[in-house]
Amino acid sequence: MKEFFYFSRWERRGIVLLLALILLIAGGYGIYLQRRDHRTGMECPDNGGDTHAGRQAYEAFAAALQEKEEEWKRRTSAYDRIPQPPVRLAPFDPNTADSATLRSLGLPGWMARNVVRYREKGGKFRRAEDFRKIYGLTPGQYETLRPYLRIAPEDTIRETVQIYLPPAKADSAALPFKYPEGTVVDLNRADTTELKKIPGIGSGIARMIAGYRQRLGGFYRIEQLAEINLDYEKLRPWFSIRADSIRRINLNRAGIERLRSHPYIDFYQAKAIVEYRRKHGVLKSLKVFALYEEFTPDDLERISHYACFE
Repeated sequence: MKEFFYFSRWERRGIVLLLALILLIAGGYGIYLQRRDHRTGMECPDNGGDTHAGRQAYEAFAAALQEKEEEWKRRTSAYDRIPQPPVRLAPFDPNTADSATLRSLGLPGWMARNVVRYREKGGKFRRAEDFRKIYGLTPGQYETLRPYLRIAPEDTIRETVQIYLPPAKADSAALPFKYPEGTVVDLNRADTTELKKIPGIGSGIARMIAGYRQRLGGFYRIEQLAEINLDYEKLRPWFSIRADSIRRINLNRAGIERLRSHPYIDFYQAKAIVEYRRKHGVLKSLKVFALYEEFTPDDLERISHYACFE
């Protein structure tokens, strides 16, 4: 159901315009009927009963529209009637903060509700820049909150503890083997055993690299290690990358769940891709999404390394 009722920004504007046209046509038709009935009543007094019945039907229709409009205003303004708490800027995680915390940061009630609903639908803020995509958030509000954004890493880095044995026992226990300086390993092909042979990488970090590589489909540049909080400059001399080993996603076949499972594609971007296929047919490139509010130029550049259109 959430996929069926999702609309992009331009679709929402189109729906509002369509509703306005419907109301305008209905109102104009009602006025036309009223004037016609008035003229008919002047010429044919015997038809007064029909004129009165038509006027009653129109008045009932107008009253129903007015009642629906008032009900909609009551529902949409429920959050805004809650008193706005004093603004207290403090560090917060947009993936866990509740609506009360978001309102204390100066966000209006309806915007706090949008953030909560985004998370309830499976959305996740992976970078600070993702927060500025919240509908209604102004550039000024984002710049004010940017220093306070704290997004926790998805994986916990486990530090490996080196146990040093007494000298008498040192010969009986072999220390973990590490590659000598100058060794270069393929980042997209090395398993955890080989990764642990690189100085500075233990079991926890090796599993983290392998796990993130699996979710991505492979690395296309060493700087991507910063996305899991690793110092890529220290690791750069040890790794090479073969771009031909990247596992790509067929954007003309993958469903929403498959698309959103990729670290670089969120729910709304996956929905936009699937909706475009449904309306326009086969995708041939990502350029068609350049004007979509769901995608930034950086998003499209990252996704391009993992997309294919077979």
